[in-house]
Amino acid sequence: MMQLLMKIGRNDPCPCGSGRKYKKCCAGSKEPLKVNMKDYYLRNYDIHLKTPEQIEGIRRAGRLVMETHGLVAESLKPGMTTDEINDIVHRHTLKNGGIPAPLNYRGFPKSVCVSPNEIICHGIPGERVLVDGDIVNVDITTILDGYYADANYTYFVGTPSPGARRLVEVTLESLRRGLDMVRPGNTTGDIGWAIQRYAEGEGYSVVREFVGHGVGLDFHESPQILHFGKKGTGVPLVPGMTFTVEPMVNLGKKELYILEDRWTAVTRDGGLSAQFEQTIVVTEDGYESLTPFPLDACIQNL
Repeated sequence: MMQLLMKIGRNDPCPCGSGRKYKKCCAGSKEPLKVNMKDYYLRNYDIHLKTPEQIEGIRRAGRLVMETHGLVAESLKPGMTTDEINDIVHRHTLKNGGIPAPLNYRGFPKSVCVSPNEIICHGIPGERVLVDGDIVNVDITTILDGYYADANYTYFVGTPSPGARRLVEVTLESLRRGLDMVRPGNTTGDIGWAIQRYAEGEGYSVVREFVGHGVGLDFHESPQILHFGKKGTGVPLVPGMTFTVEPMVNLGKKELYILEDRWTAVTRDGGLSAQFEQTIVVTEDGYESLTPFPLDACIQNL
């Protein structure tokens, strides 16, 4: 059995599996509480704690995701269409034995989400031409040998405006601050609290409608990772949890609308939006990114 590394509230389900509240079950017992954490998290939170072998599979998928991002970064330039980015991602993923997870997912028609400027997320690649000064988020999710990894990055196309540059800096720092909260003993709510506190403190807004999510054995698993909220709320973090943290930060207001394609989310006020995302696993003393890019170096190089 996995060691219990979480605080149990009196009104929480008893970890023994009785179905009763902890206060009415084992809270008064003098015997050591034995908990099978994998069963407990699956039963109470629908969360699959991953084995070392599964984590390694996600890590391999993550390497391919980041290799693909490297190709996008090398190729990105003014005059490209968003569909050309899709072609790069699609070809490299298939060439290396992977499957583009977005392709045909709930009807999504392309292999990657490409979201320039005012598009918050889920932009469908097409004929839109990127111009000097644009920012563009590229969200790559890859299936490799049955395992999923997911990461996105907001790129500069040519030379950004000072306002665009600052937005991207704040968004990346928001991700870092959220990740800094990931360790056993904290909760999923601590992540969102840290992101919201920083981003709004800098004068930006955090999108509410889209969240991070469990990932690894499927594209979207439990838990949901809000990028706003209260400290100490949500699901307690324990080793073996795998999920994404992916804050979406707007230059203007947080409100959005969805285009007629039923996918593309756009800022309601037409302002810029940026996003960064990593797939992580909770470890015994913190977390490991399974789609690593050096956050501090990225901030310094923006």
